[in-house]
Amino acid sequence: MFQENLLYAFMLTLLAGLATGIGSLLAFFSKRTDKKFLAVALGFSAGVMIYVSMIEIFVKAKESLVGALGETRGYWYTTLAFFCGMFLTTIIDKFVPDFENPHEAREVAELEKCPEKSPAAHQAGAAALHKMGVFSALAIGIHNFPEGLATFTAALKDPSLGVSIAVAIAIHNIPEGIAVSVPIYYSTGSRRKAFMYSFLSGMSEPIGAMFGYFVLMPFFNDTMFGLLFAGVAGIMVFISLDQLLPAAEKYGEHHLCTYGVVSGMITMAISLLMFS
Repeated sequence: MFQENLLYAFMLTLLAGLATGIGSLLAFFSKRTDKKFLAVALGFSAGVMIYVSMIEIFVKAKESLVGALGETRGYWYTTLAFFCGMFLTTIIDKFVPDFENPHEAREVAELEKCPEKSPAAHQAGAAALHKMGVFSALAIGIHNFPEGLATFTAALKDPSLGVSIAVAIAIHNIPEGIAVSVPIYYSTGSRRKAFMYSFLSGMSEPIGAMFGYFVLMPFFNDTMFGLLFAGVAGIMVFISLDQLLPAAEKYGEHHLCTYGVVSGMITMAISLLMFS
């Protein structure tokens, strides 16, 4: 059963990472960005991640640590690990300068400004755009590493929970794929290069899963699981507040974002009730 869960966890993490490539493909085959849909989808993803982190993951982490360390120490360790997860994500964000923010809302229509053999590709401005695209891909790769660890850990402990998290992260990876593709395609006129950078940025998610397996698994016990799970909850809440909700606001109206959040929470609540 453990081996089956292990393969399942890796596959979910890989599929979540591949969503950046889906975002790139959507950019190439759509004439415009459906901003209302993205606003609701990103809000939905945030709702799923916040609800499952606070209601399910944090509680399971606390149960594990209380069982291993006792009531008081277990609760303190859970809380500290939760905020350490947030702090880790904050540190990762410090690697990304503001002007190269990979979560900046991009629109498919921006691709139309650059024909496949654009003379702009030979100008200095194109070089700057290319650099921005490369750094965006690198930044998204850095962000995706802990997300991959989060998906892998959740799926390993509870496969149905892992599916919910993988879907939420995949939704949030789609506009990131657009964010990488737009500047790369604008500067080079190459769909292949734009897709490649977008695809590679998502591959850090399965790398995060491999880190969890090869580095953390040898030390896996109730205490390690509780600490890791609580940290995952912190990572997911921070991602939702710092990345998903601001991006949803940029793409659409405030109320659409809120409706998406509430819908995500309701969907997650029903899912947990059905599979509990």
